[in-house]
Amino acid sequence: MMKKRYRFGIVILVLAVCFVFLWPSLSWHFLTSRDQQARALQTREQIRNQAMFRAEADYQRLLDLARAGGDVPEDLAFLTREARRLNRENGLPSPAVWDAHSTLAAFPSAWAVRDAIETQYRDEVFALRNLQRQAVQLGLDLSGGLSIVLQADMAALQERLDRSLTEEDRNDAMERTLQDLNSRIDQFGLTEPVIRRQGPDQIYVEIPGSADPERINDIIMGRGSLTFHIVDDEATAAFNLYYRQNPFTTFDANGNLAVDHAAIPIPADVVIRGVYEQDRYGLNEQQRNADGTLRFSAIRREVGLDGTHIRSALVERDQFGRPEVTFILTPEGGDIFWQLTSANIQRPMAIVLDDRVRSQATIQGAIRDRVRLTGFGFDEANSIAMMLRTAGLPVTLEVVSQQSIGASMGEDTIRQGLFALLGGVALVLVFMLVYYRSAGINAVVAQLLNFYIMFSVLSAFSFTLTLPSIAGFILTIGMATDANVIIFERIKEELRLGKGRKAAVEIGFGKAFWAVMDSNVTTFIAALFLAQLGSGPIQGFAVALSVGVFSSVFTALFVSRLIFDFGSDVLGSKKIRITWSRPRAAREAVGGIR
Repeated sequence: MMKKRYRFGIVILVLAVCFVFLWPSLSWHFLTSRDQQARALQTREQIRNQAMFRAEADYQRLLDLARAGGDVPEDLAFLTREARRLNRENGLPSPAVWDAHSTLAAFPSAWAVRDAIETQYRDEVFALRNLQRQAVQLGLDLSGGLSIVLQADMAALQERLDRSLTEEDRNDAMERTLQDLNSRIDQFGLTEPVIRRQGPDQIYVEIPGSADPERINDIIMGRGSLTFHIVDDEATAAFNLYYRQNPFTTFDANGNLAVDHAAIPIPADVVIRGVYEQDRYGLNEQQRNADGTLRFSAIRREVGLDGTHIRSALVERDQFGRPEVTFILTPEGGDIFWQLTSANIQRPMAIVLDDRVRSQATIQGAIRDRVRLTGFGFDEANSIAMMLRTAGLPVTLEVVSQQSIGASMGEDTIRQGLFALLGGVALVLVFMLVYYRSAGINAVVAQLLNFYIMFSVLSAFSFTLTLPSIAGFILTIGMATDANVIIFERIKEELRLGKGRKAAVEIGFGKAFWAVMDSNVTTFIAALFLAQLGSGPIQGFAVALSVGVFSSVFTALFVSRLIFDFGSDVLGSKKIRITWSRPRAAREAVGGIR
């Protein structure tokens, strides 16, 4: 009895863990409204603009309520909690009533109120974005999206390197390009892209969901450039002084300098670039000086080093535990960087991405191949390392073909796939109930748990659901039913030999064990090979099938046996209704089959 309780505890634990795995998918697809999903799938810039607009609108609403002596609305109740916290920290007494006026009075400024509202909205949206990333995603054939084939220009790479390319060079260039494309697309928050090599010099990209083709092309084509420039401190100070004195006439409407170098006391070989940093939305925003003016830097026009010479970049910690960015250069890049740093010791150097200064560091000594940048927080260090790794693609890419699959086609495919899946499940369950009578209920419960466990495991890995994946589910259901049929037939054989319920169940499961295991192991081996050798839809089918093999074995041999034992030991059943055939001789001899 203890053994059965132990097995029952394992089943409950598995179901609980699976529910935790499945919860993000349930929350996103069934408990999150369309409006919330639309907000979460906006770009970061749209989220920031929405948060700022809402903060201003809600502040004005609260201000009107304070003037009228009203209470804080329910959707702004978090401001009252924040006001209480501020009062406690400042050692101030709490008012008799926390209405709109007393809540506003607890904040040090109007800006603090707006910032609290904006932060709340931003956190809500980013929590939804995180939930969406954890949920099961719909593939290109179900949700629609873009399918793009890119051609790598190996001839241009050979011309740039000024030597013939070996097979190893080509493979390295393609692998680096694949890695960089993955980083670029992931950095922009696009949903579960499929990026794989196709042939010797082509790359295939799938981006599910609604996406702007022009924006996608800007991302994957890598039009940005990463360069290193020496900063001219004197010219920077001179320009910033001029800009503070002429803030409205220094630049034109397009952000270009509206005056020539003769009007500003800076050398002709210097260019002005804005200094940017990542804001709390993950967007690049131009920094400001203490007086509120935008921050600019004067850098030498000559490129000291470009990003194509960077081999790798990562975030490490120094001896005091502070983050630092370390990047390694190619041998050619190391020689260039040695000359650049040797001639500019104790001068600042700027890292410029897409004509924006993203970081500055003072050169402490001559450096050849391993460069360390310090003075950042951990988040900023990770951002800079990502920028260094992904800014320059190893080869030039051209779009060979681009196809768009509409969402309506995806909806039709989902409907047909679900009908096939649910119809197959229903027919299988009806067959088991009709053919095996009450014992078929055991198979039905095992199948439902099998279905539940499969989706839970796939949800845990944020699996992308495609039409071949649904086919894998349907095949798994058939295999799981086959396991139940083998077990039930073995039990029937034992009952015909005169065994009682408990003995028939025990011997039947024992004899069926290896037959079930052998068939599932061979299927798993085939699925494993498909997953390793296949790609795209084939790989999705193989993964779904592999997960289904494990869950079907568990439910058929473990859960199903527990249900039979529950009927015997707890409900006290002595018979098993497992067949419609009731020959008189067998009934008189055995008495255990009806």
